[in-house]
Amino acid sequence: MLSSSDFNKKQIVFVFLNRGEKLCFSNDNFVIKTSDGKIKFQCTCYRLFIVFAIGHGSITSGLIQKAKKHRFSIVMVTQSLRPYQIINAMMEGNTLLRKAQYSYDSIDLAKHITCNKITNQRGLLSGIRNKNQKQVEAIDMLDTYISKIPMCSNLHELMGYEGSASRVYFASFFDNVVWKGRAPRTKCDMINTLLDIGYSILFSFIEILLGCYGFDTYCGVMHRNFYMRKSLVCDIIEPFRVLIDAQIKKSINLKQFKEEDFLKKDNRFLLKWVKNPDYVSILAKPIVDNKMHIHAYIQQYYRSFMKRKPMDEYPLFKY
Repeated sequence: MLSSSDFNKKQIVFVFLNRGEKLCFSNDNFVIKTSDGKIKFQCTCYRLFIVFAIGHGSITSGLIQKAKKHRFSIVMVTQSLRPYQIINAMMEGNTLLRKAQYSYDSIDLAKHITCNKITNQRGLLSGIRNKNQKQVEAIDMLDTYISKIPMCSNLHELMGYEGSASRVYFASFFDNVVWKGRAPRTKCDMINTLLDIGYSILFSFIEILLGCYGFDTYCGVMHRNFYMRKSLVCDIIEPFRVLIDAQIKKSINLKQFKEEDFLKKDNRFLLKWVKNPDYVSILAKPIVDNKMHIHAYIQQYYRSFMKRKPMDEYPLFKY
């Protein structure tokens, strides 16, 4: 398992690939070579935690071996910024953890995570200086949902409050643009496309951290088991989504994100390839800035889960 001091020294690297470029290694260095064999980028394998490889390129079997040896992960990402494959240097064989996961049948952790998520959403709204009436009413409604969570008797009821809270939150938070509301994976407007991109980067980062401890990422506590869904990652990401939300709103206000940077195809907003480095750099910033907080959360979650600790000893991420 990765200690906090070791993790603090590890790097998260984003590389953008053109056709014909190759991910490989040389003398314990991670290297990207252009189609004519020139070195485009390199860094030591000893400092890597994740490489996000974005675009079209190839990868050598030797690099995969080095990734396993030095325990860093490689996330393959399409040009439209959708992760499609992870070469994960995860811990294997943590059977005690997985037995505990498969036997867990309470909704207490789901309540804990949901309350943390809505509390952070409320915190974002409360931080707006000149709140309009809609935002004031939204904060009151979120307070109501938070108060009802401890009394939930089943997941269906809990997920109902979580969904209602998200609708109220999104309808009032992004007041700096015109949009219809959150619609995952549809890319029907700029905000939804940005949220999809930011959440995808965050999702992959959390998935790899969970793998470092040996979790079965398909076995969740709130998003219960569903075929091919990484339910535990869907759970753990919830309190951290506000990091992406806040960055998007800030960047729109600063005019770093603009609709002219997107192509509209079949009623979907797609980020122009030339703009990918700028947008990924901005959306990844809150994740990199908070990487130690995210690691500490998952580390404490693991220890609490393994020792069957009471809910008040499980971690909270406070935005």
